[in-house]
Amino acid sequence: MKLLILDRDGVINEDRADFVKSPDEWVPIPGSLQAISELSRAGWTLVVATNQSAIGRGIISMDTLNAIHTKMHRAVAETGGHIDAVFFCPHAPDADCQCRKPRPGMLLDIGRRFHANIGDRAMVGDSLRDLQAIAAVGGKPVLVRTGNGAKTEATGNLPVGTRVYDDLAAYASALLNPSLESQP
Repeated sequence: MKLLILDRDGVINEDRADFVKSPDEWVPIPGSLQAISELSRAGWTLVVATNQSAIGRGIISMDTLNAIHTKMHRAVAETGGHIDAVFFCPHAPDADCQCRKPRPGMLLDIGRRFHANIGDRAMVGDSLRDLQAIAAVGGKPVLVRTGNGAKTEATGNLPVGTRVYDDLAAYASALLNPSLESQP
């Protein structure tokens, strides 16, 4: 199985300092929906792994999160693709849970659900915690420069082996056309 894990905010949709609090505030990053569609049509299983502390902070409800994800699924479907599952951590940062990235609990759950060794998989993220979560299980960290990615790259201290791309579309292109990646 070709399984790819994607962070949501900053990878698929625009990130907001004040959280994505409604479906109207969920705005896709240019090219991200097409990238997801191309990957899903090429046989990739695509799973979103996202921290959603706005729930634990009392900023949004589960119903609102579900409405946001419904909009995301519909937008991807309109471009001919699909997301196979969405995993999320609803806890606030001080909850000390195992599922909040950078801890790998959510990724381990994905591995169990899809009967996959997460240590053989990549995760695309825009923040250090995304990269740390996949690196903690021996997986392949992929940083995109969208969202907080450019700032994350500039800060440095990325996990060993982190690959960096301009955006999800560029990474999808590299996955779908591996011969292009070796060209200058």
